[in-house]
Amino acid sequence: MSIKAVLFDMDGVLLDAKEWHYEALNKALELKGFTPISRQDHLTIYDGLPTAVKLRRHLPNISEDKRKEINTLKQKIVLEIAGRLCKENPLHVEALHALKQKGYSLAVCSNSIRHFVDEMMIKTQLKPYLDFFLSNQDVATPKPNPEIYLTAIKRLGLNPTEVVICEDNPHGLAAARASGAHVFQVKTVNDVCYQNLKNFIEQLNGVKKYENRPTDKYGKRVVRGKIHSHSTQHK
Repeated sequence: MSIKAVLFDMDGVLLDAKEWHYEALNKALELKGFTPISRQDHLTIYDGLPTAVKLRRHLPNISEDKRKEINTLKQKIVLEIAGRLCKENPLHVEALHALKQKGYSLAVCSNSIRHFVDEMMIKTQLKPYLDFFLSNQDVATPKPNPEIYLTAIKRLGLNPTEVVICEDNPHGLAAARASGAHVFQVKTVNDVCYQNLKNFIEQLNGVKKYENRPTDKYGKRVVRGKIHSHSTQHK
């Protein structure tokens, strides 16, 4: 077996933006006169889903045009928030730079809209390392359906067993596992560092046993604390 590509989810993996989306959607709902989503529901039901899907579930009895109006406002608000808060993460830049130097193909597969993904990859300085990115507008069915990952794998001309997918939330993990690729489960954005990915890939390639140790924001191994669980899935 030889790993040839790494695919990344964006929110919660390469971008600590979950709170931005939650805040923006609830602000849009309130501005349009609707009840916001509770934090518990956000964490247990909606996390990782496209905004359009969240709105269909949260407001099933209003028109699609009204939901689109709320979605448009939400996207405007989240871009404003991201404009203030989004910044480069040195761990991620180092990781993607090193992986690209080693010859791996790299792509982002996100349930966010295309414009938001593009803007965030520019702001985080990660876009130059990507072969391409896919958004929820590039597939018929978003995560937890595996279509976005299967599309990326096909575009790269690879088999799923040659690919590692980095994912964090239940909907994304379900999509990644259903694709048949290997799954690197992310607990925090700081898990996505070169050493962790290198060790995981070497384990898959049979080079050595993978020792999973979480890292802090500087990429240093955490001695104390819970060991995060990364899993390898085969279809």
